[in-house]
Amino acid sequence: MQGKADSNWPRFVRTPEAARLLDLSPRTLEKHRCDGTGPIFHKLGGRVVYAVSDLHAWVAASARRSTSEAVPNSRSSDTPPAGRVAVATR
Repeated sequence: MQGKADSNWPRFVRTPEAARLLDLSPRTLEKHRCDGTGPIFHKLGGRVVYAVSDLHAWVAASARRSTSEAVPNSRSSDTPPAGRVAVATR
């Protein structure tokens, strides 16, 4: 096995480090993760990790020029958020 990581491989950080990089509390980042509003994350075994490049992309995607600017919605209105089940009503 090689002693050095491949330079093309993404650098992953765990929740506390990702929160520090984003200047958020780890709890806020966990809430974003549960709500589906935060950066892309990966589950490796039981660990949640973030690619640093995904943190940069999330910050770039949240840039706004005005407080009245609409927030882009990537979800379809008929698709439930990840981890939630749509319940049919009669």
